[in-house]
Amino acid sequence: MTSQTYDPQTTRLRAFHTRVSAFLDGSDTPRAYLERCLEEIDRREGEVQAFVTLNVEGARKAADASTERYAAGKPLSEIDGMPFGIKDLFETEDMPTQCGSPIFKDNHTGRDCALIAGLREAGAIILGKTVTTEFAFYNPGPTRNPFDTARTPGGSSSGSGAAVGAGFVPVAIGSQVVGSLIRPSSYNANYGFKPSFGAINREGAYSNLSQTALGTHAASLTDAWIAARVAAKFAGGDPGYIGLTGDVALPDSVQPARLARLDSAGWGKTPTAIRAKFEALLDKLTTAGAEISTNSESARLEGFEQIMAPALDVTNAICGYEFLWPLKYYYRRDPSSISKNIADRLADWEQITTEQYAVLLDERNAMRAAHDALSDEFSAFITLSATGPAPEGHDWTGDPIYAVNSSILGAPAINLPLLEAEGMPLGIQLIGYPRKDRELFAYARWILDVLGLPR
Repeated sequence: MTSQTYDPQTTRLRAFHTRVSAFLDGSDTPRAYLERCLEEIDRREGEVQAFVTLNVEGARKAADASTERYAAGKPLSEIDGMPFGIKDLFETEDMPTQCGSPIFKDNHTGRDCALIAGLREAGAIILGKTVTTEFAFYNPGPTRNPFDTARTPGGSSSGSGAAVGAGFVPVAIGSQVVGSLIRPSSYNANYGFKPSFGAINREGAYSNLSQTALGTHAASLTDAWIAARVAAKFAGGDPGYIGLTGDVALPDSVQPARLARLDSAGWGKTPTAIRAKFEALLDKLTTAGAEISTNSESARLEGFEQIMAPALDVTNAICGYEFLWPLKYYYRRDPSSISKNIADRLADWEQITTEQYAVLLDERNAMRAAHDALSDEFSAFITLSATGPAPEGHDWTGDPIYAVNSSILGAPAINLPLLEAEGMPLGIQLIGYPRKDRELFAYARWILDVLGLPR
């Protein structure tokens, strides 16, 4: 098993936008950048197992075309030449879409989903499909954590998080219904971005539940924002949603007027040593001028914490009810093709009635209303991304108790890989308000500036 110690002050992943000026002046090229990615994949993919499928020939062809455009001074967009890993839930015309399940083995639809079509139009390089858990739920795939291969990479965006953490690609596409983007970002030292619900078009994705949001795992804060913003520019948002808005460039640093410390149901599951690391970080931000309120100081925040307490249970029940119809069909067709993990959950989900589902939606709406009501008092919320570093073993993907909050709220969230625990990455999380994604990045940039970290 391979292990390497993580240090947030010195560990750097394979960022893309630090190289764009070199592409423009000819001292580097997208093809050369891609080859460096492929060299690292050749070196470590055998142990990390981040990818289901690679299209190296197609990627090299796309990188050569991008190189020619930069030489002519005519890149198609700010992500022209950027290699992407794509979670294996999204249709790609040149690779199968297998959803982490034998049911979809060698499933070729022959088309790109909206997101992939947009990325290609923007000049991005679609290098390969990354491992997802079964149907993007809880049953793990083969991927290992690149910082310690004896540990999980998290899930369900397992391969996407690991591919960025290993330096295979600067950005990988993930998705989140419960905690599938923020948690693996925390475990793999990614700058993970879960946008507002509806911000990036989900057409052609095999995860279309009422909380699913598409987002980015990235090597830097700049890569996380620009990749997502350009994706929305070329692919649009979901029907009925305008998508991400604002300038493509990373916003300027803005000190938040007031942050709310969100302990939520995760705090009781968090070891004392991890709590201390989080509180020490908050002390640094307070010393730099941040005003951070706790639930003991704000009755409104305390009330919100109480409303949010059942967020994970409510989310699991909502998602289970919504996934019943395709899952029951899969099970009837071939019970052996469904893992025991999913089969056991199916038995529970079948007990949820339509009337109970309506109550669950009312609970979710109440959480969202309470969240929105705090927008006049708090700029954003700050919390942990996970209860600790990636757990040892590969039989589960970790607890999503912290990450679920932004999912049920439909709110944007950013994982910042600012902490270390047991020599492993551990992220802190900023949660904003729906359609205030760009503002959240301005606050995140301020935090990085305060800590003297590159963006």
